[in-house]
Amino acid sequence: MAATRVFAARLAGLVVLGPDGESIGRVRDVVISIRYDRQQPRVLGLLVELPTRKRIFVPMLRVTAIEPGSVTLNTGTVSLRRFEQRPGEMLALAQVLDSKVRVDDPELPDLHDVDVFVVDLGIEQTRTRDWMVSRVAVRGHRRLGRRRAVHVVNWTHVRGLTQHELNLPGQDVTQLLGQFEGLRPADVAHLLRGLPEKRRIELARALDDERLADVVQELPETDQVRLLQQLGVERAADLLEAMDPDDAADLLGELPTGEAESLLALMDPEESEPVRRLLEYSPYTAGGMMTPAPVILSPAATVAEALARVRNPDLTPALASMVFVVRPPTATPTGRYLGCVHTQQLLREPPANLIGGILDADLARLQPDAPLPAVTRYFATYNLVCGPVVDDENHLLGAVSVDDVLDHLLPEDWREHDEEAHALQTGAHAADGTGEQP
Repeated sequence: MAATRVFAARLAGLVVLGPDGESIGRVRDVVISIRYDRQQPRVLGLLVELPTRKRIFVPMLRVTAIEPGSVTLNTGTVSLRRFEQRPGEMLALAQVLDSKVRVDDPELPDLHDVDVFVVDLGIEQTRTRDWMVSRVAVRGHRRLGRRRAVHVVNWTHVRGLTQHELNLPGQDVTQLLGQFEGLRPADVAHLLRGLPEKRRIELARALDDERLADVVQELPETDQVRLLQQLGVERAADLLEAMDPDDAADLLGELPTGEAESLLALMDPEESEPVRRLLEYSPYTAGGMMTPAPVILSPAATVAEALARVRNPDLTPALASMVFVVRPPTATPTGRYLGCVHTQQLLREPPANLIGGILDADLARLQPDAPLPAVTRYFATYNLVCGPVVDDENHLLGAVSVDDVLDHLLPEDWREHDEEAHALQTGAHAADGTGEQP
């Protein structure tokens, strides 16, 4: 049976279906209108993510049924215009949840004059078919030894949910963080870009350095720079330390020289030194694209040791495909480069064998000044996903992986493109205005 009352957070992730049961996308948020005069907020529509990851607005008047596993529309024709938040609009999950409010419900005297936090919004359909926000679920502070209680109160008894107050700094992000738990960094980066700027920076500040570094590396360069500049210099330096050196160098290369040097000076010298080396190379050369920390071992290491190193979950599949063998020291720039061992070869050898005896010493090496076209031809010629960068004195400087090459081959804004061909097999197309935002 279709629901006429539902909590907004329950809608997140539900499949959106056309009238014939065809899948259009998934609900990512609920768009509401919060007025300055404290009138009951109206639910304007749903923020729906298409299979292409593009986000569009679907008016609530298009919704014919809300069921436990899906939302059904009364039409398969929706506007494909990208959602842009307008003045007066709020995203229920991204902006309202976690807000600090006060409750004056006479039936809950313990909550009077106490800060509580919004955990959900109850919405319901009226006789006129409009959807309105009618209830607010709030949680109090944790009491010693007890879980925080959740109370559902009428909207009229809540103070603090105005546009002005929601836009004040310092909003909590507990619920928002919960939505991102378990997602891949690229997916978190995509969702982060869909947030209003204030919430974006609040969420970024709440993530730990390692998680934020993984996410930032998946953002377009312009978003990386903007976020780094909003974090403050101390946190920005911590973030750069947590990033892969090649990604940190790429990001610093987008900043004014003085600003980049200031951040490098704040970094731990052990972390900044490989970044400084990378900044000496042009970005579109093997030296500019390489990572200075591939898997490097001495020839006395065993096959078992090598396999243990490539099992490191922090390695990308490309970097895990090859072990580089050098004379000590094994930190880049290394001692004399001897050759490499492919992971497939390691899997065919007895664990106790030494890797020095199974070297591929004939594989061509990349010079650090090799331009992007030469690097691309190198990967195509030798069918590799990772290759060594070696200087004229036969020191291993690092390794270029195929994902680094692709990042430089694709247009700068490739992360922002939507491939809309075959996005909707429902007959959905640019509507004549009936599916546009109000």
